Amino acid sequence: MKYKIEGTVMQVLTVQLNEGEEVYAESGAMSWMTGNVDMHSSIHGGIGGGLGRVFSGESLFTVRFSVTGEDPGTVTFSPSFPGKILPIKITPEKPIICQKDSFLAAQTEVAVKTVFKKKLTVGFFGGEGFSLQKLTGSGMAFVEIDGEVSEIDLKEGEILKVDTGSLAMFEPTVDYDVTMVKGVRNIMFGGEGMFLAVMKGPGKVWLQTMPATNLAQRLLSFMQKK
Repeated sequence: MKYKIEGTVMQVLTVQLNEGEEVYAESGAMSWMTGNVDMHSSIHGGIGGGLGRVFSGESLFTVRFSVTGEDPGTVTFSPSFPGKILPIKITPEKPIICQKDSFLAAQTEVAVKTVFKKKLTVGFFGGEGFSLQKLTGSGMAFVEIDGEVSEIDLKEGEILKVDTGSLAMFEPTVDYDVTMVKGVRNIMFGGEGMFLAVMKGPGKVWLQTMPATNLAQRLLSFMQKK
């Protein structure tokens, strides 16, 4: 399977499919496709997998795309928010964990599972950290990142504190938790919320510069003034 990512802040993903190849995507992600590409709506991974996607912010149904005939076909996907599209090679030894709503498309051998944190602080106060998506299996997957992306490699024991909305994706070797911001003044007047995600290495962390939730809150404040 060949693919091409085009654009800067409004990127699109074009996948070339040959006979026998399939990809699936979230409902509404497809923007255009050639005439020999067929689409089939289904619940990828069964009812359990579909309900897991619903809890992580995705739709119950996904759409599979395949080619009719011997000639290759193309299908183009667009993210739901301005930002970057990242191609990730998923293997049984190298799954990836990402924020909810980030899955865009993948080969059908890749599964999207929901990961819930057990600690109540994460569930009630962690923002984007309440539920995460884990991509497992074997194949290419594509995730959408809000705004620009910054990659940080954490060494063994190295700690990074992140605004929960800015955390986009990380390797499973990274330990993830949430801590309360210290100091009453920081909580009341710091403008960063009450909690931060604490990432502890080793492993790679991907951060996003313009979380959709932050932009939504900003726009809401302007609308309320009118």
